[in-house]
Amino acid sequence: MPSRHIALLRGINVGRAKRIAMADLRALMEGLGFLNVRTLLNSGNVVFDVSDAGGKDIAGRIEKAMTGSLGVSARVMVITAAELDAIIAANPLLDVVTDPARLLVAVLSAEADRGRLAPLARKEWEPDRFAMGEGAAYLWCCQGILDSDLAKSFGRVLGDGVTSRNWSTMLKLQALVRKG
Repeated sequence: MPSRHIALLRGINVGRAKRIAMADLRALMEGLGFLNVRTLLNSGNVVFDVSDAGGKDIAGRIEKAMTGSLGVSARVMVITAAELDAIIAANPLLDVVTDPARLLVAVLSAEADRGRLAPLARKEWEPDRFAMGEGAAYLWCCQGILDSDLAKSFGRVLGDGVTSRNWSTMLKLQALVRKG
């Protein structure tokens, strides 16, 4: 029975670097044997199904194929539909959000990331807010992401080891996953 997954590609089609047509990305994913491949927006969000036999090192396979076939190197985070649902359900910052574009959700790839973020969780960021969840970190950047000391500090701590999406995109991904 296939299982639904979401791939989040870091830094795709942001500015002039790492340009990928979504049709090419879908074709690449289908070439890797993934099923029911759909993209969301133009920024490296892919929903797809994986057969039982194709579930090993999905992120690594996508990264390698992108470099080899498309000439683009990018970090890929892969989560299951259930993990996406859990990340959305666990968001502790919804009571302060007034603009979903200013709420970032960073999907964490390793337990070590949580440890590296612990000092940020202990710091007061008002009027911004920071919270850790099981598989994600949540950043409320009330004045905007580019002007947020929290977002800048977060980026310095994890660098390119993490990718984030705003709350609106996370909800759109969840809707696409549920669409079938």
